[in-house]
Formats: sequence, C-alpha cells, structure tokens
Amino acid sequence: MYGLGLLKGLSVTLNRFVESYTEDVRWLIKRYAKVEFRSSKDARGTFTIEYPEQQVIMAEEFRVNPFLVYDEGENGEKNIRCTSCGICAKACPPQCIWIVRSNDPATGRPVPQPAEFYIDTDICMNCGMCAEYCPFDAIKMDHDFEVASYTRSLKNKEQLMKPATYYKSIRPLNFAREEAARAEKAAAKAAKA
Repeated sequence: MYGLGLLKGLSVTLNRFVESYTEDVRWLIKRYAKVEFRSSKDARGTFTIEYPEQQVIMAEEFRVNPFLVYDEGENGEKNIRCTSCGICAKACPPQCIWIVRSNDPATGRPVPQPAEFYIDTDICMNCGMCAEYCPFDAIKMDHDFEVASYTRSLKNKEQLMKPATYYKSIRPLNFAREEAARAEKAAAKAAKA
C-alpha cells in the first residue's frame, strides 16, 4: 500500500512530540526533585539543551580524540603503558599517529617506551581504531569535545598523557571490565608458574 512508510515516519515524529510533553508533566509532578532533567541518557522525547549552562551527559562509549594512559607509580612517576610497538599507527586509517622509538645506547636494543609520540588531531577522524587495536590498553578515546582552536593541533606525548584514574572517571564500566580481564590474566599466569 502506497504511503504506509510515510505514515510510519509521521507516527514516530508524533510519538516523540507527545513524549516530550509527558516528560514535562512527570517532571512537574516530582516537584523539582534533584534529578537531572533532560540531560540524562534515559530522557525521552524532543528537547533543547541550553548548551553553555547545561551539558548533555556523555554516553560511556562517546569518543573524540585519543589520549595516552599512564599508571602513577609509588614515587609519583608516570609509567606510560605504551611500548612503542606501532600497532596504533598501522591501524590508523588517516595515518595521523607518529611514534619515534628509542634504543638503549649501551646495548642497542629498543627501549619499550616511545621517545616521541605525536597525534595530529586535525587529521584524526575519531574512529577509535588505535584504541581498539592497542594490545596494552595504552591509548584510549577521550570525552573532551571542546577542542576548537585557531592553530594546528599536533599534540606531543606530554600533551596526550592522562592518568588511568581519569580514564576510570570517564568510562567506569569499561575500566572495571578491563581490570577484571587483566587480573584474570595475571591469575592464570601465576597459576601456570
């Protein structure tokens, strides 16, 4: 039957329109309870956020720019997880990641930390392939989307590094899942030895 798809589309629009007003009525009934209104992930209907004053709560899987994760040592040193293997640079579709490896002058062997690490965030398409393929969980995707500037955004290793506690704060479920997998792997290694 002709026009059935059009009617289905209009019914979705009408449903969203009606849901937005039923949400308003529910909110008024709660008498201004301390509940995030219109900025939670469970909000329904159509709504407008007055951006600088209100911000939408980001979904945990929201991704913008990559950053390097480091673990904080006992003496405050930054133990970067990156081993400069180069898998992230190979997996990057626009090739916006550059890694410079360093060698130990005494032995000539590679040092498992990058000497230099650059990401050109102007070229980065925020696909998350670098974070997906990193075997050491050293590179993750950030939630910070307010990064507009008038200059080129070529970020070096120091600008990209953020602690594991920051990653835990923006993605608690993913962090818990990864830590459980890491503990399970360590227990399996200890049982084998």
